[in-house]
Amino acid sequence: MTKFTKTCLPLIGAALCAAPALAQEKWDLPMAYAGSNFHSVTGAEFAQCITTGTGGEIEVTTHPSGSLFAGADIKRAVQTGQVPIGERLLSGHQNEDALFGWDSIPFLVSSFDEHDKLYEIVKPHLEELLAEQNLTLLYSAPWPPQGLYFDREINSVAEMEGIKFRSYNNATNRLAELTGMLPVQIEAAEISQAFATGVAESMVSSGATGYDRKVWESLSHFYSVDAWLPRNYMLINSDVWEGVSEGNKNVIEACAQMAEYAATWRAKEYTGFTLAGLRDGGMTVEPANDALMEELKAIGDTMTEEWLEAAGETGAEIVDSYGAAQ
Repeated sequence: MTKFTKTCLPLIGAALCAAPALAQEKWDLPMAYAGSNFHSVTGAEFAQCITTGTGGEIEVTTHPSGSLFAGADIKRAVQTGQVPIGERLLSGHQNEDALFGWDSIPFLVSSFDEHDKLYEIVKPHLEELLAEQNLTLLYSAPWPPQGLYFDREINSVAEMEGIKFRSYNNATNRLAELTGMLPVQIEAAEISQAFATGVAESMVSSGATGYDRKVWESLSHFYSVDAWLPRNYMLINSDVWEGVSEGNKNVIEACAQMAEYAATWRAKEYTGFTLAGLRDGGMTVEPANDALMEELKAIGDTMTEEWLEAAGETGAEIVDSYGAAQ
């Protein structure tokens, strides 16, 4: 896909095509995932779009792979003003509020179209919660559907018992508990080392993460289960956002619209490409068998009930509205 910052688009208009000026503000933008990951690539283009579109009044520099702040620390860094802007997987903060884990409810949705419908229902509730935490949402985009990685063949939940499982949020931690696996908290930047050293032997993630981290060097099997589609979020400190001029806000919002489109498009295109890449690396890539899927969906039912209990009225409203929209 051609970089969306390469051409001056009508959406931004004259502001994007303005000649660069001496930078007046410098924004550091931390991101958790590898620079080659499609979310990070889009984030880098978003940063360049802002720098160009504001005529250099705001210069944005990205820091992928958790190089500035570890993934778990990015949200707090933006919230407290240590950095003005950052990208984060909000389901990693489900312990703060169950709503952050809306995108990790197993088997509630299993396709991009279903996920988009659910997100439109969730979005106003999420923006309200973020506003309470001094955060403003600029854009958000999904990951491909999540599958299960193992260092061995797995045909039933019973065979998962005792396997060390990479956990990155409440949902993955609970999935490990309910399958008898042993959860180990590991950020995305640490995945390759964790598998290479045996700290972890399994994870639930998209083909994109596995491909980026070359997990075929340590793991052997990927099972397509389409458990859920998590989302990344580009967040800005609300106090910083309030201080941005109206003209530059218009530029940033236009850049954000294009970034959301680009990242979503890439997520869809990347799905098949990365699974093919796992196969080329030597992994067995196939759907989970019917018996295993039935066991996993029963676990998903339990996790859905638990999420609804934790999310209260808001959670029930979201799930009921989604059901009515189907």
